[in-house]
Amino acid sequence: MKKLISMLVTAALAITSVFALAGCNSAKETGNGTEGGNGASDFKVGAIYINSQNDTAGYTYAHHHGITEAMKQVGLDPAKDLFIVDNVPEDDEKVKQAIDQLAGNGCNIIFGISFGYINAMEEKAKEYPDIIFSHATGYLSNDKNFNNYFGRIYQARYLAGIAAGYKSLATGNNNIGYVSAWGTEYAETCSGINGFALGVLAVNPDAKINVYEISTWGDQELERQAAETLIDTYGCGVIAQHCDSAQPQIVANEKGVFGCGYNSDMTKEAPNAHLVAPVWNWDAYYATAMKAAMTDPSTFMTTVGNYYEGLNSGLVDVSELSANCEPQTKEAIELAKKMMISGEWDVFSGVKLSFSGDTGSVTVEKTNSALVTNDGKEIVAAGGPSVDDGVIQGSMNYYVEGVTQVN
Repeated sequence: MKKLISMLVTAALAITSVFALAGCNSAKETGNGTEGGNGASDFKVGAIYINSQNDTAGYTYAHHHGITEAMKQVGLDPAKDLFIVDNVPEDDEKVKQAIDQLAGNGCNIIFGISFGYINAMEEKAKEYPDIIFSHATGYLSNDKNFNNYFGRIYQARYLAGIAAGYKSLATGNNNIGYVSAWGTEYAETCSGINGFALGVLAVNPDAKINVYEISTWGDQELERQAAETLIDTYGCGVIAQHCDSAQPQIVANEKGVFGCGYNSDMTKEAPNAHLVAPVWNWDAYYATAMKAAMTDPSTFMTTVGNYYEGLNSGLVDVSELSANCEPQTKEAIELAKKMMISGEWDVFSGVKLSFSGDTGSVTVEKTNSALVTNDGKEIVAAGGPSVDDGVIQGSMNYYVEGVTQVN
């Protein structure tokens, strides 16, 4: 009998080990984290990624870096306390399976980083009321355990547009390309394109921004093809992007033009081309969310709620300017950044900025000028305040003057 009991115990332990080691698609496995305040010793974080956690640049890389950095800040060990399911497509059933897996791993909070995870996360938040569900880039939430988070990346895109504008002046090429996952279908992409364009036009009012929509958030081959078309067919001398990988910047590097990346500094991938990238410092949000969930998950929606911050909080910014930038770029960016952080001015208002002057004496002029779409519709009257956040986040479905979609 003792031998039988011993065999049963051994088998049970083996089964437990198998479940503990069951894959989270290359997830780091968990255990008790470092001892720290507010339950850090047993708090577990779950994350669902659209691409690989091993990416070295781009969208998923930026989120993964932000999550792991935030965990260190709040006393958690990513090697033990983080579970990841990566390479998850925007398919409701696949997302639900990933959520079930993370719930089974005992995760206290689950981050889903892609827009198309929205419906599955909303449904599963009801099924698992004791888990916090936090969804990036979306708009749905509830008042108990499901929020959304994003930021004013259009502000950082405006700053990148300044860099692109100066480069277009220096090269004498007014054609600027923009590889975008989507166009006016999503306010996220549309507001980013418009913010970038307005930054370009503040430096080079004769510039033309040509948008090539690939109709998917992430497809490296399509991203490459779009950049090639913008350069070869439309003669673009600067390539900006709202897509997941560094392929547009790599193509720019190969073809001897310049570019502005996204999500992470892509100078390493395109050393002779890259100017600057709008970037996310996602740890600013992730640390806030983790602290709140660790302290009292029942008050998460009142202490954190739906999160939307910008340059003022450090959530968004631009990467370090590369040596490929024109000399005036840094001064102009600092002038614009200061006005946005202070609240003196914002991108989608009826006041436009114009930069002039040489290195060491760059100045900015503010002029009351209506915000107008590329088909002549007035959005904000001259001198008027910026459009509401709800428009920027949810209903901006037009391009501003100077922007043309080419496909």
